[in-house]
Amino acid sequence: MILESALLDVLPGQEDEFLASFAEARPLIAGRPGFRSLRLRRCLDEGRESRFLLQVEWDTLADHTEGFRRSPEYQRWRALLHHYYRPFPEVEHYGEPLITA
Repeated sequence: MILESALLDVLPGQEDEFLASFAEARPLIAGRPGFRSLRLRRCLDEGRESRFLLQVEWDTLADHTEGFRRSPEYQRWRALLHHYYRPFPEVEHYGEPLITA
């Protein structure tokens, strides 16, 4: 299992529109081979209410980097969501947990 993680800094004042667009975009990623789950969380810290944490679980790294990112669904995902981010998020991938509690 691979965990994709990205901090999404949404343009202030556009959070509600972003969430509506994300709801529309969610099925595009959820239907892709290798997709396991998705979590979108909003930052609770004062002054950071426009920041969201996106975590997506994939079977393999290639399911995300090749399968999803090279798909027509990704093009639609980009059109729906990418204009909300400033700066554009850095996406990172993580392996299985090394330590759990």
